Amino acid sequence: MQQKVSQAFQQIFGQAPAVVVRAPGRVNLIGEHTDYNGGFVLPLAIDRAVWIALRPRADRRVVVHSLDYHAAAAFDLETLGKGAHAWIEYLKGVAWALTEAGHALQGWEGVLAGDVPRGAGLSSSAALELATARAFAAVSALAWDAPAMALLGQRAENQWIGVNCGIMDQMISACGRAGHALLIDCRSLVRELVPLPAGTAVVIMDTTTRRGLESSAYNERRVQCEAAAEHFGVKLLRDVSLARFQAREHELADLPRRRARHVIGEDERTEAAAEAMKRGDAPSLGKMMNQSHDSLRDDFEVSCPQLNAIVEAAQAQPGCHGARMTGAGFGGCAVALIEADRAATFTPAVARRYEQSTGLKPALYVCQATDGAAVIDDKK
Repeated sequence: MQQKVSQAFQQIFGQAPAVVVRAPGRVNLIGEHTDYNGGFVLPLAIDRAVWIALRPRADRRVVVHSLDYHAAAAFDLETLGKGAHAWIEYLKGVAWALTEAGHALQGWEGVLAGDVPRGAGLSSSAALELATARAFAAVSALAWDAPAMALLGQRAENQWIGVNCGIMDQMISACGRAGHALLIDCRSLVRELVPLPAGTAVVIMDTTTRRGLESSAYNERRVQCEAAAEHFGVKLLRDVSLARFQAREHELADLPRRRARHVIGEDERTEAAAEAMKRGDAPSLGKMMNQSHDSLRDDFEVSCPQLNAIVEAAQAQPGCHGARMTGAGFGGCAVALIEADRAATFTPAVARRYEQSTGLKPALYVCQATDGAAVIDDKK
């Protein structure tokens, strides 16, 4: 991908780029629908990313050619304004957030491409935001503060794009580390790197279905969680222990009870999963992943037949420690933790079984945990 954007830059602009930056997508091992409840998540940055080859301009214009959309777009940093929703709005949103934070920005021109599947729940938008932030930092001589840049990427998505996402996606794209997942406390933003167990591999399993009811259902889940938290006299379900919930769950109506049971149990599972990783205990981590999927399917009700089918196909394979849906749900991807030496047989077996049960061809790929947003090549 680096070569692709660099060669395209050479063809369009007549010389090699001054800088190449990348920012990764992510997959969440465990900790789903906990972020907006102030809880814990455990994502890792994957070896699929958004790349930008660029050079600075003498003025304050930004000109970008997208290879994925076969289109070019531009904007002026002096007169930032929202336009029709399109890929360039993510870059404009990051420019706006950086400017609002007091950073003096320089213009640039570049070529953009990525291999993070869009709409699959792997945070292609966060990767684009952090790659853009890296590009601006490179040409504007900004100090790179990864957590602070993640927060600005989130602000761009919340306030410019209008998507009320939590902090997980931007934080892992900014702060990822090769060979590790990142335990994030979504309230305090305290982070802890935890190593993937030796001899394991992470497999992303794309059902090739895309989310449909996510927006309305997501908002419904938030309201249900807030109602459950209010019942316990707290702002966030994060502050309700499992023991306290179990003592009083009979007081709740069925839906808030099941939503709360998922969130409170998921926080416990996520912390336990991180501890298992520190011990190198892959079977325990896999068990937590399996339990997470059951909870998301039955209590939070955000799975779908295709996600269930691919998870069951994975869990049936030799060498699979655990599998679960990942992301908001209603389509998209699942994730499996497997014995690394089984990867060559695992992926075709899962694909075959999934296609037999659904009639759909999945996309499966073994991924590596990678570093967060970075300057890859700086020739200045």
